Amino acid sequence: MNDRLPLVIANLKANKTWDEMSLWLEEITKGTGSFPGTIIVCPTATFIASANQKLASLSSSLKLGAQDISRFEQGAYTGEVAASQIAGLVSYAIIGHSERRQNFAETDDILVQKVLNAQKAGITPIFCVQGPDTPIPQGIEIVAYEPVFAIGTGNPDTPENAKAVSETLKARLAALASIPSRSGRAKLAKGDYVVVYGGSVTPENTKSFLEKGMINGALVGTNSLDPQNFIQILNSAA
Repeated sequence: MNDRLPLVIANLKANKTWDEMSLWLEEITKGTGSFPGTIIVCPTATFIASANQKLASLSSSLKLGAQDISRFEQGAYTGEVAASQIAGLVSYAIIGHSERRQNFAETDDILVQKVLNAQKAGITPIFCVQGPDTPIPQGIEIVAYEPVFAIGTGNPDTPENAKAVSETLKARLAALASIPSRSGRAKLAKGDYVVVYGGSVTPENTKSFLEKGMINGALVGTNSLDPQNFIQILNSAA
């Protein structure tokens, strides 16, 4: 296991009613009190405000994230959720997920705009890449490596390859930090960047990814929906 405390993200996608989400938050809060790292929960956008209130009522240590944010700032953009609108509710936002790239034709330029909006609003981007050469905007500190072939297929990458990709990504992030950035963030050392693995993450394979070093946690989709299953993943990551 690497020395950095684990970061595990639940991407619940377009799943659950609010009643189901509320019960999920209760079960995860009860079952993860001793988790040594950070747990980020990303519900559908319509539940963010309610989830924020629910977590406060539970005195929960869970952190809230958004599954996406708009490329635009506030204005006449029907259906969009601007970063500044949820900045007081979430600490993180997933940007560049492969499903967004494929289903909504999000380009690199669009993703740069989203990253800048998140940073301007004080939200930390969790930037998704599909391989070691995927373009990464400046100012990124957390990257989720999610190979397309592994998303929802039950066919994860190997821990060995994920480690190699992570090492390359961290070197790239450190190199990007040497270029003046509009985010104004301080430069970090290579070891300070976080890379998590996403793609058919299960309770059985989580530990093998983190044991290889360089991988600092997991981005969990389908296997986060069942709270007990997700708790098992957290236990494997601890």
